[in-house]
Amino acid sequence: MIKVLHVTFDMRIGGTEQVIKNIIQGSDKNKLDMSVLCIESPLGPFAQELLDDGIVFHQLNRKPRFDYSLIKSIRSIIKTNQIDILHCHQYTPWVYGALAAAFSNTKVIFTEHGRFYPDSSSLKRKLINPILNLFTNKITTISKATKQALIDYEFLPANKIDVIYNGIKPLEVNQEEVKQLRKQLNIDDETFTLGTVARLDPIKNHKMMLNAFKLILAKQPNTKLIIVGDGEEKENIESLITELNIKDEVILTGFIQQPKNYIALMDVYLLSSFSEGTSMTLLEAMSLGKPCVVTDVGGNPEVIFHKHNGMICDNDNSLAFSNSIIKIPNDNLFYKHIQLNAKVIFDEKFINSKMLKSYQKLYFKV
Repeated sequence: MIKVLHVTFDMRIGGTEQVIKNIIQGSDKNKLDMSVLCIESPLGPFAQELLDDGIVFHQLNRKPRFDYSLIKSIRSIIKTNQIDILHCHQYTPWVYGALAAAFSNTKVIFTEHGRFYPDSSSLKRKLINPILNLFTNKITTISKATKQALIDYEFLPANKIDVIYNGIKPLEVNQEEVKQLRKQLNIDDETFTLGTVARLDPIKNHKMMLNAFKLILAKQPNTKLIIVGDGEEKENIESLITELNIKDEVILTGFIQQPKNYIALMDVYLLSSFSEGTSMTLLEAMSLGKPCVVTDVGGNPEVIFHKHNGMICDNDNSLAFSNSIIKIPNDNLFYKHIQLNAKVIFDEKFINSKMLKSYQKLYFKV
């Protein structure tokens, strides 16, 4: 039995946290004993689901600036629980985890789940990252673009980094529930429905999406845009919707715990981000065979192949984004082609079992 401790900030609802949850819930319980260490509080909604499954959680409270005491606390948890592998998710948990496990028998894996925009580096990282790398057995990223960012900005060796794409279980929806939701939202069957599921954050660039939507309405008035999510950009998004005079055509749902029925009623799924790793909601849309229009950033071009299972547009270009979207409903054969390929590519590359197999193989190799 291999004991794996996942180190992360917390278990709020997000892509990184969903990957951790999927790894734990899909692992072979006879071979892998998994637990979670959150370096910040509160634990977050995903934690309760895992706690209900009997997963052990360790909770710490990281202090501002560099918290030296955190290293000691993590090291104590490693020793007390005889942890074989420390799987650190994101950069900061890796820094603390690698230092805590240094000169011990515990192996360290670092997974980078995404990058900030615009990407950058620092002299401090140039000096410390090669040292942290000495205490790290393997590094993984969720896309080739993210791997390249670690090489370019974090000064980490290419031969130590593997790419393991995010994977999810395909969404299963009840069509009657979707039909009722459509009725509840007052969207008739003839309405061309666009949508996205993402936190309302500047990096998701909802502003560009809304400007593109305004252009689409001029050509195809019977169109709705559904934006699922909540966050710091909510007021700015609401103001822009009012400014563009598109309030009647945009539906802001707020945060939805299980948004699968919303994705199911979208004709085209949109992702307008300035930066992405491998978007989990993009994969969810593909699992339902949804054509997707995305920006040409991060891992998006590794998920969406232009004119094959979706459309890829220049970053922050409302006109290009709107033109790509409008092409899809105006060509029924093209729509069906993309729809079919979305599901095929999902099943080949991004289904949960493929990701789980890759991580389990890595654990045993390490």
